[in-house]
Amino acid sequence: MARLLVHVEGETEETFVNEILSRHLLARGYERVSARLLGNARLRARRGGIRAWSGVRKDIVLHLRQDQRCIATTMVDFYGLPKSGDRAWPGRATATSLAVAEKASSVEEALLNDISSEMGAGFDPSRFVPFVVMHEFEGLLFSDCAAFARGLGRPHIESSLQAIRDQFDTPEEIDDSPITAPSKRVETIIRGYEKPLFGNLAALAVGLDKIREACPHFRDWVSKLEAFGR
Repeated sequence: MARLLVHVEGETEETFVNEILSRHLLARGYERVSARLLGNARLRARRGGIRAWSGVRKDIVLHLRQDQRCIATTMVDFYGLPKSGDRAWPGRATATSLAVAEKASSVEEALLNDISSEMGAGFDPSRFVPFVVMHEFEGLLFSDCAAFARGLGRPHIESSLQAIRDQFDTPEEIDDSPITAPSKRVETIIRGYEKPLFGNLAALAVGLDKIREACPHFRDWVSKLEAFGR
């Protein structure tokens, strides 16, 4: 039976893994599914950005070496991943110019190559399944705007959320501009929107099935994880 550790960016993703994704995968044969915040994410200022890849890589490699039966994955937003300098994540800079459908997979491939190189000969690359959320966790919540609104305790904003969703073929295409990223769009509708609180409530309301149905890249990730539990 497989064990899965999901290295997550923040508290919203942590709750999503522990309360939604874990139930689904445990029912499909996993022994354990849990989330681990990247580095000192609880202590980091919320606007301080994600941790440098060098530190994240160290954590992932340590876990893979300590538990030979584990599978490791990531759940981080494409929006906000460092692109340059000593905090840069592999593949993020070049992904900027790619088509939407290629952005996340390009970064994921670069992450896998980097971890495999660090692990050395004999490492089974199937034990690391990187996942980059397009473009931001809030984007996934647009999979069901009625549930999104209910989860926020504001059913009257469903039409406003749906108007945003209708501009894109999938929720994963809602872009990553500092002005029009999914969370920024939500902030224009809900003054004082706080991701850790509201995002968790909305994710529980929307649920895994709706997200899988509307978000192909997310669906592919979950399908890959399911295969290890069978």
